[in-house]
Amino acid sequence: MGSISELLFQEFRDATQASAQHCREVSLRLANEVSRICTESQRIQRSGEVETWMVTLARHRLNQCLKYNRLGSRRGRVELHSTLSAVIYRYITPPQVQSSYQARLTLIEDFLQGFYIESLNAFRRENQVPSDYRPRSLLELSEYMAFTERYGKRRIPLPGRRSQQLIILRAQTFSQQQPPETMVDMEQAAEGSSPDGDRSWSTAPLQQVREQMVAREPDTDESSLRRTVIQELMAYLEERQQEDCANYFALRLKDLPASEIEAILGLTPRQRDYLQQRFKYHLIRFALSHHWELVHQWLEADLERNFGLTPQQWARLQEQITPKQVELLQLKQDKVEDGAIAQILGCTLTQLHKQWSKLLELAWEIRNS
Repeated sequence: MGSISELLFQEFRDATQASAQHCREVSLRLANEVSRICTESQRIQRSGEVETWMVTLARHRLNQCLKYNRLGSRRGRVELHSTLSAVIYRYITPPQVQSSYQARLTLIEDFLQGFYIESLNAFRRENQVPSDYRPRSLLELSEYMAFTERYGKRRIPLPGRRSQQLIILRAQTFSQQQPPETMVDMEQAAEGSSPDGDRSWSTAPLQQVREQMVAREPDTDESSLRRTVIQELMAYLEERQQEDCANYFALRLKDLPASEIEAILGLTPRQRDYLQQRFKYHLIRFALSHHWELVHQWLEADLERNFGLTPQQWARLQEQITPKQVELLQLKQDKVEDGAIAQILGCTLTQLHKQWSKLLELAWEIRNS
């Protein structure tokens, strides 16, 4: 551990303007954390490369600290706030509550203020510093912000071999604890009403909220199907560790303008455009392969309705596909199982799914042309 501490100390001395004492203290804390992780992790102990792991983890923490140190106190706080806000944005409001964009931001602010306090207490506990410890220098503040980011993203084991980030679990609990009255107050604040004014249901902002709640349409088959599509797409993205795409999708569902999405996710217009293209790629894969039946049913473009094509478009599709695809289409319409179809066509299941995706994509293009 001494070599790790010395490595960190030299890096901090070279890359920051912090005093030698602060560099030494931060280096010792990070080295202790890395040592503890490597000692407690059975996977690292079994790897036979404990020293390599210690250096890798130490450099990861070093780079995080230096990132926040370069940003400075104000920009570092903004960066941390944006990072954590993007993670929790779609978890912070209970599904039964219709809240405005501004109301949700207010809730996020309230939640994160509490989370920062929890993180500081965890930092004090895990680093065995005094119970009243607070970061004083820029390097100490950078250390705390880097710790808070890692603390929030820790994976917590759940039943069924699943796991979830700690900050998401905290955000879900926070949302469930919000009473309806609090959410109404948030709406009132977002509308700019005076806190000393009339709080009855007859005031204009609260009247709007009441009307929205009362006028909410009953859960139709269409809305239920739409909700299922959204849930399945979210699960698809999370399974593939595309959490940034999932966060982007959640904001798109709110019909937010590009500038607000960029502000919440902390992206430049170019980065947001790149994320949008990556999301589009996964959306197409989801719609044309993994959950094509669900998506096409929701779009009223399933097989029973000839993919939503007009008679002329359906004829065009038939003309453009190969004889094998014609047979594939007929077998699908006859509701033959994929395994049996693969045997009939003399191909593997993977080859069958690729052919079917190409056919769906062609039908999509014809329908939207």
